[in-house]
Amino acid sequence: MVKVTTPTTATTSLAGLTDDVEALLDPVEPQGHISYDAECGALLLAAGAALLAPPAPRPKKR
Repeated sequence: MVKVTTPTTATTSLAGLTDDVEALLDPVEPQGHISYDAECGALLLAAGAALLAPPAPRPKKR
């Protein structure tokens, strides 16, 4: 078995890591970009229901 050693010379500050983690957990939306997840989901369901609905009845030929 090969022994794996990791370098211990890397120094990281806890404050820097905390700021990075907080930035990842709370992303800022770009200016002018608003997400409407609920509205998009409702539109998707309505479009799917319209596509799956049976066609309108045709008048009978005599």
